[in-house]
Parts: sequence; structure tokens; C-alpha cells
Amino acid sequence: MLQITRQAFDELVAMAYAAYPLEGCGLLAGPPGTDTAEHFYRCVNAEQSARVYTVEPLDHLKAGRHAEDQGWEIIGVVHSHTHSEPYPSPTDVAQAPDPTWHYVIVGLKRAAPEIRSYWIRDGMVTEHGIDVADGRS
Repeated sequence: MLQITRQAFDELVAMAYAAYPLEGCGLLAGPPGTDTAEHFYRCVNAEQSARVYTVEPLDHLKAGRHAEDQGWEIIGVVHSHTHSEPYPSPTDVAQAPDPTWHYVIVGLKRAAPEIRSYWIRDGMVTEHGIDVADGRS
């Protein structure tokens, strides 16, 4: 299960709305070897697309350096789906860079955002829960 601070959770939802109608993206960081997201880094979608995303490499580098300075590591990536279900697309699965990461999708298809988290390992997608620090998910 992904554990995430309320602040990081609120920021990733805000990122999705701010990027709309394009897909937005960002990175999650937390203590090494944990499933705890202490911080969310909003990143530019280098694709500038409503259907695919690529985290801007310079944003990824800056996030990684900041996380390292805090004693954290990147533990996941977040992106939004503007008009489809919050489930990894075949492109998302093919581009998943790290089997230890959490892959969080913010779905904006309905009136309220839907946030889901997945493992993507060897092309297999497994959903797991999200626990927000104040107990809401």
C-alpha cells in the first residue's frame, strides 16, 4: 500500500487539474525502502499531450537531487488521465521505468477525481491501496 502525506496527495490532485486538458505528471519521494511518499514534485509533461506523458528529464533530475538531499529517493510517478479510466494504458505499461515504483493515476473522467495506485512489474499491472496520512483515501 502507498502511504502518502495529505499535502502530497492534495498537490498531485491539484497538478492534474492545473494541467487539464493535457495529462499532467510528477514524481513521489520518500524514505528509501519504504512505501511512504513524503513529497510530490510537480513536473512538466514533455509530450504536451492529452494522451501520453513523459516527465521532463530536467525536472526528473532536479527532483532526484532534491530528494537525495532530504535523504529520500524517488518512489513513484504520478500522471493524469483526462478522459479515460485511471488504469495504466498499454503505453504506460511499456514505459514503466522501475518495478519498485508506485504508478499513481489521477482520473478526471468523472465529476470527482479518482486516484489509483499500481505496481507495474514485467508487464503485469496490480492495483494496491492508497493511505492518506489523515486516514482518507
